Amino acid sequence: MKHQIAVGVMTAPKIEAVIPGPHSTPEHPTFLLKNVRIGIGFHWDRLEDQEFEGTLEIRDNADGTQTAINRLDVEDYLSSVITSEMSATSSLELLKAHAVISRSWVLRPIISPSTCTDKPDLSDPDRHVVWYERDAHEGFDVCADDHCQRYQGITRSFSPQVKQAIDATRGQILVYGGEICDARFGKCCGGMTNTYRHCWDNKDLPYLQHVDDPYCSQATPQVLDQVLNDYDRETTDFLEWTVEYSQQEMQEMVSENLRTDLGQITDLQDVERSQSGHLSKLRIVGTQKEFTIGKELEIRRTLSRSHLKSSAFRVERLDIVDGIPQRFRLCGRGWGHGVGMCQIGAAVMGEQGHKFQSILHHYYKDAEIKKIY
Repeated sequence: MKHQIAVGVMTAPKIEAVIPGPHSTPEHPTFLLKNVRIGIGFHWDRLEDQEFEGTLEIRDNADGTQTAINRLDVEDYLSSVITSEMSATSSLELLKAHAVISRSWVLRPIISPSTCTDKPDLSDPDRHVVWYERDAHEGFDVCADDHCQRYQGITRSFSPQVKQAIDATRGQILVYGGEICDARFGKCCGGMTNTYRHCWDNKDLPYLQHVDDPYCSQATPQVLDQVLNDYDRETTDFLEWTVEYSQQEMQEMVSENLRTDLGQITDLQDVERSQSGHLSKLRIVGTQKEFTIGKELEIRRTLSRSHLKSSAFRVERLDIVDGIPQRFRLCGRGWGHGVGMCQIGAAVMGEQGHKFQSILHHYYKDAEIKKIY
């Protein structure tokens, strides 16, 4: 059984493509896209030239831009996802685990489409609680950036282990209650994984609950070198991190990101926080008005010029004058939303000898591995 997938690789005023690509052969034709933007809106945001297998479609959009869409088989797509999400030198068991969850995530809407119609309520002018799902895309199944799964074609080196991991798990997915699991994953959970409902729509998925994860704090430099791609290695303080803003910086940043003036910021108050410590709703108190934001990604975007590493942080109000802090310090842990498999923790498990089945059962409670083709 084969499943084709359409990946929206990039949108730009004009797509620059080189056909055939530098590594093209008659058996495996390729194409090169120039100036592909990766890490959109995050602190590693940059442009790259990337090479892809499969077919290329360039779509003209109503706003005058163009979108490059790559169509290919799901198993070929997975080979790229694994080496885009992490280094090809990762342990075989981690690569196998990632193959299963990435296959599950991308096949779920194709084979087990969701019937959930829950959408954010944006009717309250003093409240902005939103989440971002894959149905934001039109004309293709998934995008190629962190919003969905990183997919960078054959740009980064493969290893024999990547092919071995794909072949060894071919057709294997995670299932729960007869449906394919929505197998989310993140870079580093910071010690405990987050729950699905604190990041996306308001439902509980039994296999995406809080899981104590002592492994991510045990990562050695050797493990990090194996699992992190080149640009991910630029971020070194993801297990525990601190950012600090002056009152003026906080006021300007919040006003710009929320497009409303709250006045001087007097407090950042928890409204809802998951058991893992990740905030899902936060009240920002100003001298002119209060504003509630959520879920976790919106909090990370509002309190940063790009994104905070995670929403698992506590707030320190410093140098208070007449009830108004002159500085705010955010002390956090982890990198990403924290839901599902922690890539750093799973890398440690792989290095310690855990098989991929054990890794998956640790992060996705009561889910089963099933071979469907």
